[in-house]
Amino acid sequence: MPHTLTANTAADGAASEAPDRPNFWALTLGCIGVVYGDIGTSPLYALRESVLAATDGDHAATKPVILGILSLIVWALILIVTVKYVLILLRADNDGEGGTLALMALANRALGGRSLVIILLGIVSAALFYGDALITPAISVLSAVEGLSIATPALESYVVPFTFLILFALFAVQSRGTARVAAFFGPITLVWFIAIAAAGGAHIAQNLGVLAAFNPAHGVKFLASHGWIGLATLGAVFLAVTGCEALYADLGHFGKGPIQTAWLTVALPALTLNYFGQGALLLATPEAIESPFYLLFPSWALLPMVGLATAATVIASQAVITGAFSLTNQAIQLGLLPRLHIQRTSETLAGQIYIPRVNGMLLIGVLFLVAEFQSSSALASAYGIAVSGTMVVTAMMAFVVIWKTWKWPLWAASALIVPFFLIDTTFLTANMLKVFHGGWVPLLFGGFVIVVMLTWRRGAKILAAKTRKLETPIRELIESLEKKPRARVPGTAVFLTATPDSAPTALLHSLKHYKVLHANNVILTIITESVPRIPAEDRVEIEPLGDSFLRVVLHYGFMEAPNVPKALAIARKLGWTFDIMSTSFFLSRRSVRPDPRSGMPAWQDRLFIFLAQNADDASSYFQLPTDRVVEIGTQVTV
Repeated sequence: MPHTLTANTAADGAASEAPDRPNFWALTLGCIGVVYGDIGTSPLYALRESVLAATDGDHAATKPVILGILSLIVWALILIVTVKYVLILLRADNDGEGGTLALMALANRALGGRSLVIILLGIVSAALFYGDALITPAISVLSAVEGLSIATPALESYVVPFTFLILFALFAVQSRGTARVAAFFGPITLVWFIAIAAAGGAHIAQNLGVLAAFNPAHGVKFLASHGWIGLATLGAVFLAVTGCEALYADLGHFGKGPIQTAWLTVALPALTLNYFGQGALLLATPEAIESPFYLLFPSWALLPMVGLATAATVIASQAVITGAFSLTNQAIQLGLLPRLHIQRTSETLAGQIYIPRVNGMLLIGVLFLVAEFQSSSALASAYGIAVSGTMVVTAMMAFVVIWKTWKWPLWAASALIVPFFLIDTTFLTANMLKVFHGGWVPLLFGGFVIVVMLTWRRGAKILAAKTRKLETPIRELIESLEKKPRARVPGTAVFLTATPDSAPTALLHSLKHYKVLHANNVILTIITESVPRIPAEDRVEIEPLGDSFLRVVLHYGFMEAPNVPKALAIARKLGWTFDIMSTSFFLSRRSVRPDPRSGMPAWQDRLFIFLAQNADDASSYFQLPTDRVVEIGTQVTV
C-alpha cells in the first residue's frame, strides 16, 4: 500500500508552511486550549509542591532554595518541552499523526514490522497514558476548586463535594460530544495564560532579583547540596512539565506549525512569568506557600480566578479524556484491545468519538482518587510517574525512528536522544520515590492495562493460528464448487474473514447447513495498516476469484473507523455493481472455550475469554446494516 498523506494531514502541513493564512491562526488558537490546557494549569500546584518537598514542609524556604527550584523548572520547560518535544519530536510524525501508538507503528515499520520490543514499548506507553488520564482530571479540578478556601475559608469543607459535582458533570456530557463547546477552549485558555502572565509579571517587577534563576547553576547547586531531598524535589519539579506529551499526541489535529507557535509565543512566556512571579512572592512573603498561585492576585480577583481556573482545568481534563478515547480507538485498530462500542458524536469531525466503557472506568477512577486523597497536595504524590515513564519510552522509540527512518548515523542519533533519555530517566527515578505515597495508583492501573493488552494480543494470535488450521484455501473451495455446482439463490453474500486466502468459516457453515450459494459471493477482508489514514483511492482492492466470487480487501489506517457500506460504495466506482438491499453480510460469531494446551496460563485463558465475550459485535463495529446481517455461531478453544 502506498503511504500517502491524507487531505487533513496535507492541510496541516500546508498550514505549517504558510503562517499568514487565517486557518493557521485559528489552529494556533485552538491548540492553546486543547494542547496546552494541562501543562498550562500546572502553576496551580507545581511550585508549591516543589518548595514543600525541598523544605520538608517544616520551615520557610531560603533564597537559594527558591532560585534553585525556579531554575530547575524553567530549564525543564526549555529542555524537555521546547527542545525535545517542540523542536525534535514534532518532526517524528507518522504521516502527520503523533502520539505513542503512532510512534510505535512508525518505529515498528522502520524495523520491518515485527519488533516485539517496540510493540511492548508501545503497550507500556499507552498503559501509562491511561494512568495519567485518571490523575489529570482529579488533581487539575481539585487544585482549582481549592481556591475557594483561599477566597473564603468557610467554604473549605465544600471543596471536595464541588469537585465531585464538576467531574461528574464533565464525564456525564461526554456522550453529547464537545464540538459545540470546543470553539471556546482556545479563547478561555488564552485568557487564562494572559491572566497568569500578568499576575506573575507584576510580582517580578517588585523583585527583579528572581530573574537570576535563569542561570542553570542555581539548579545544579541546589541538587548537589540537597542529596535525597534534592531528588525528591526533582519529582515535584516534574509537575511543571506534565501535559507536554499532549504536544505530540495532538500533532495530527493541529499540525506542527500552530503547536510550535502557540508554545513559543503564548504558553512558555506565560508559564515562565507566573512561576517567577510566585518565586518573587515567596521571597517577599514566605508564608504565602499555602497557595502561592492564588495569592499572586488581589483579594477582589480571587473568586473570578477560581472560576477561570476551574474552566481551564475542565478544558485540560477534557483534552485528556478525548485523548483516552482516541488512544483506545487506535489500540483496537492495532489489535491491542478487543472491539468496544464507539459512538460518533459529530457527523463532520472524524475524531469526535465517545466510548462508554472507557468513560465509565475513568469516571469511577477519578472520583475514587478525589475521595481517597482529598487534596491536590496529596494527589501530587501520585502524579508524575506515569508521565515520566511515558517520556522514557517515547525517547527510546524516537531513537529508532531517527536512526532507521531518518537514516541518521547511529552515533548522531545517540548524541541527539541519549541526553534527553538520561534527563527523562532521572525524572522517572525521582518520581519513583513517590510510589508508597500514592504513586502506586497509576502503576497499578497501568499494569492492569498492560496485562489486558498482552493477553488480548496473545490470545488473538493463538485463536487466529487455530482458525487457519481449520480453514480451507479459498481457491480450492471455488474449484470444488465449480466441479460440483450448488443450487443458487439470487442476491449477493458478503463473507467477512481476517484471512483473505482462506474460505471464511461462515461460508463453510453456510454450505454445510443451507447447501446453497448466492448468485454473487464476496470474500471481504479488512486490514489495518501502520499509517494513520488511507486515501479513498487506495481504500479498496478487488480481485475476481471465479465466475461468482470476488475477493475484496478494505484498507484502513489505525486512526480511522471502519465503515464497510461506505467503502463498498467506493467499490462501485471500480466496476462492482451490487444492490445493498439484496446483499447479506455473513459473520462468524465465535464462542470461545478454554483449552489447557493453549500455551497460556489458566487465568490468562479466562481473561481472554471474558474480553472476547464482552467485545462489541462485528456488525456494529464495522457499521453494517443490522437488517442485512446473518451470524453463524461456531465454537473454538483457546
